[in-house]
Amino acid sequence: MRMYDLIEKKKVGTELSDDEIKWMVDGYVKGDIPDYQMSAFLMAVYFNSMTDAELSQLTLAMAHSGDMVDLSKIDGIKADKHSTGGVGDKTTLITAPIVAACGVKIAKMSGRGLGHTGGTIDKLESIPGFQTAIPNADFFDIVNQVGISVIGQSGNLAPADKKLYALRDVTATVDSIPLIAASIMSKKLAAGSDCILLDVKTGSGAFMKSEEDSVKLAEKMVAIGKNAGRKIAALITNMDIPLGNGIGNSLEVIEAIEVLKGNGPADLAEVSFELAANMLYLAGKGTLKDCREEVSKVVRDGSALSKLIDMVKAQGGDVSVIEDTSRFKTAEFVFDMIAPVSGYINHMNAEQIGIASVVLGAGRETKESVIDYSAGIILHKKTNDFVTAGDSIATLYSSSSDVFDSATKLVLEAYKIEKEKKATKDKLVIARVTEEGVEWL
Repeated sequence: MRMYDLIEKKKVGTELSDDEIKWMVDGYVKGDIPDYQMSAFLMAVYFNSMTDAELSQLTLAMAHSGDMVDLSKIDGIKADKHSTGGVGDKTTLITAPIVAACGVKIAKMSGRGLGHTGGTIDKLESIPGFQTAIPNADFFDIVNQVGISVIGQSGNLAPADKKLYALRDVTATVDSIPLIAASIMSKKLAAGSDCILLDVKTGSGAFMKSEEDSVKLAEKMVAIGKNAGRKIAALITNMDIPLGNGIGNSLEVIEAIEVLKGNGPADLAEVSFELAANMLYLAGKGTLKDCREEVSKVVRDGSALSKLIDMVKAQGGDVSVIEDTSRFKTAEFVFDMIAPVSGYINHMNAEQIGIASVVLGAGRETKESVIDYSAGIILHKKTNDFVTAGDSIATLYSSSSDVFDSATKLVLEAYKIEKEKKATKDKLVIARVTEEGVEWL
């Protein structure tokens, strides 16, 4: 085979065979295929897309380029959830303990923050002592004993994806829906769970800004999962507004704990509980109605919070901060943001608020950046709320006072306050995508 011929075929829209795709991925990972030829292929995919069969084979080849995690040593059905990323998205910290409390095993490998969006591993590492890098044997033991473990992705999980993503990043092909689908699903398939629920965010704080593109991405990923023999579905959820009120690592852990106690922001609870119910449904735990009732039960009786505590203890974390969240380290500097005018908040730019949290220290501006786990933002007012000039609309936290000027400017610009109320309450869970099609909710 010649890479030139594969580029030519994709340039004119001809379908590639399974063997051709496998040869190409293997050759690129080994270094036999140069970046300039793979760049040409990626651009051809950008303009001509791929068939579902091609995309499934590409994803499987990427998954098999590194370690395929074998979860057979864990008893029972294993469920996983993936979010495409948002601002204030701490749903894994809520859904995973809930699902585990309902008897479905959670053996989850999560990532770190990317751009303006936070990462589950960074959030968990804000818990003193919590270990996210543990050997697979210990990972399996914890899941068997406790029912849940969340760890960081290993360096050899889908290495083809890491190499391809770096190339996409410098060739203007990051926003190709088929390539995004293959990137996400290669890691999910390599991680080994039986059931996969995808949380595809849409709106200003998401990577996919439009509902149309979010549904297209969900459909591609569901098709890949189905072709790989996994039980899979996706929910399209709203990320026009940050989810919950806290943005930043320890702030989000504290808020997740509040939701597991039956308190916390209503929007965060609604999305998290619906995600958990859909995970249970995929795992065969009854009808969606049954699963929603089971979710409510384990939150009410405290067993979901107990599962989080059990996981933290098993992974070396300080349980006392979960039991008493006032024990979390607090930021040295605090700044209250005041509404400059009276009126209704008709729009929020969630992405800008996410960027502001990174500026405060909650995320990484460079690879060398050290995260400030106590940094972030608590929102007091959100879209549809009325504010009076002088009201506090957000509180900013950081270990450096030097960052407040730029962060407050970003947050203030993210709020659109007007005299007349224009915004309407958007649905939080917009659609469900399964192999049968799209169900608008």
